[in-house]
Amino acid sequence: MNHLVLSLPTTDDTMAHAAVVHTLPLFEMMRMRAATTARRHPTLGFAAVDRDSRLRWVNQFTHTHRRLGPDDREVVSPNNDTVFSNAWLDLSEGPVLIDSPDMGERYWTLGLLDAWTNPFAYVGRRTTGNRRQRTLVHGPDWRGEVPADVSNVIAAPGLDVWVIGRVLVDDTTADLEQVRALQTQITARRLDGSDAAMRVDTRLDGRAGATTAPSVALYRAIVEDALARNPVPEGERLRWPDNDAELAVALPRVFEELREKEQPHALGGGWALPVAVRKHWGKEVLTRARVARNFIGALGIEEAMYPTAEVDADGQALHGSNAYELRFAPDGGPRVGAFWSLTMYRRSDCLLVANPIHRHSIGDRTPGLRREADGSLVIRLQADDPGPGGNWLPTPPGERFFVVLRLYQPQRDHLDFHYAYPPLRRL
Repeated sequence: MNHLVLSLPTTDDTMAHAAVVHTLPLFEMMRMRAATTARRHPTLGFAAVDRDSRLRWVNQFTHTHRRLGPDDREVVSPNNDTVFSNAWLDLSEGPVLIDSPDMGERYWTLGLLDAWTNPFAYVGRRTTGNRRQRTLVHGPDWRGEVPADVSNVIAAPGLDVWVIGRVLVDDTTADLEQVRALQTQITARRLDGSDAAMRVDTRLDGRAGATTAPSVALYRAIVEDALARNPVPEGERLRWPDNDAELAVALPRVFEELREKEQPHALGGGWALPVAVRKHWGKEVLTRARVARNFIGALGIEEAMYPTAEVDADGQALHGSNAYELRFAPDGGPRVGAFWSLTMYRRSDCLLVANPIHRHSIGDRTPGLRREADGSLVIRLQADDPGPGGNWLPTPPGERFFVVLRLYQPQRDHLDFHYAYPPLRRL
């Protein structure tokens, strides 16, 4: 078998740099596990009495019953379209059964990511439908009998799996309550019907490495523990440095490079596709690391695409001191099987931007969206209100920003890269 060599042994610094790029997804995934798992179980209580303990519950779903906003800082570049149902699975003690209710006609998905951020499986509207169903998720060494009432069987490549559920919601009290009731029916259990919840020591607080590089000792400990449970993907070979001094140099350098590195404008018009994975990153190791750092939890492109613009039609960085328009020609809007949205993020931290109208995204489901006389759709991106009749997406005053055009269940024009994305033009 041909192995993907990810580091060049020309110097120790080169090897350490390549090793950090290679393993950074593991660290980011474990950091997200610490940040998004619960300290308290509804019936079993706290994972530990000590509030400073790093013990958390896994194999348990937690739910957000509202759309995320500027005050939510656990996940970078979050979507503003759905509510989330989140679970981290630990498969070391056997399979986990996930029950999900009938979702009617609503868009929903459970995306499963392995510890290397490969979005390797889905349950939901596109793949398994909206009926009530039971999904069995097992680790690589399980050889047991599948119960007769199981609808879907998913084999995970390692022992740690992040399940990120997304359920579309309208921003109304009635719909939020309906979705809340649906979310509470998404549960994790053992084959014998018992609660699957387990305590795990996350070994970090979820904030280490969020904005700056973690310490060498912490990074090494987290990565080595994750490696023992989640082997290097097939076809890759990791050269892991023994020298802490080399890692001390490489860590902050890689973290900074991945934050600042510009995206290729592969789609034209200033648009790039930072996430082009389907189910496995393959040889795209550097891209995998950058996505883990800036877009962790992203779905594969068959489920959702995330064209991103950081520059305008002239190649200049998008900035809140300017005004821009994005114009979709008549019948030239995004081609999707579900829905689309355009979301605004501050460039400095990849988070949503507070604004006076509390609008963080705009799309085909936005109430009151207006079209021009010829049928074209114009979206205004600026800090100040453009006035009556404008489809306004507020920008951060005096700061750089970027936008993500989220396409849920993109159609063939997008998947085959034939769609002509209109540029953002400075006014």
